[in-house]
Amino acid sequence: MYVTPEQVQAANKANVDAILALATSQYAAFEKFANLNATAFKTAFEDSIANARALAGAKDAQEFISLQTSFAQPAIEKAVAYSKSVYEVATQANAEFSKMTEKRVAEWNDNFVSLLDKAAKNAPAGSDVAVTAMKQMIAAANSAYDNMTKVARQATEIAEANVAAATETAKNFAKVKKVA
Repeated sequence: MYVTPEQVQAANKANVDAILALATSQYAAFEKFANLNATAFKTAFEDSIANARALAGAKDAQEFISLQTSFAQPAIEKAVAYSKSVYEVATQANAEFSKMTEKRVAEWNDNFVSLLDKAAKNAPAGSDVAVTAMKQMIAAANSAYDNMTKVARQATEIAEANVAAATETAKNFAKVKKVA
């Protein structure tokens, strides 16, 4: 059993392609974070200027306090929206990373099993027990990996539900503050 230069080249190409795909995905997430932050900072700056102008035009202390109170509701809503957007970008980036990782693990497993099958054909008599043991070990590792992936997905779903609930609570809290 020999590894040909073409097989090495194909493996290297697959690895480089996987790294580039991951880098592209992570760069896209970084770009989304940068855009979110730039928009948030710009909006906060513009709001600060508008709020300062409004406060400077207050005729008495009652109007000054009323203006300050009115600024809280939009600020809370914007903070909640920003947090939700950041969470969504992070969740998408994590999902892409997980999908790429799962694909690479599946490819590696397929290649390893294929390699074992080739080795078994050229191995001395009696070595089939060792090959079978290796295959069972790979199957057990795959099962454990699948279970970990399922648990991670469930944890992500729970976290998403908690974020959605916290977002609604914050919005409702802000509405209650506005009414009061």
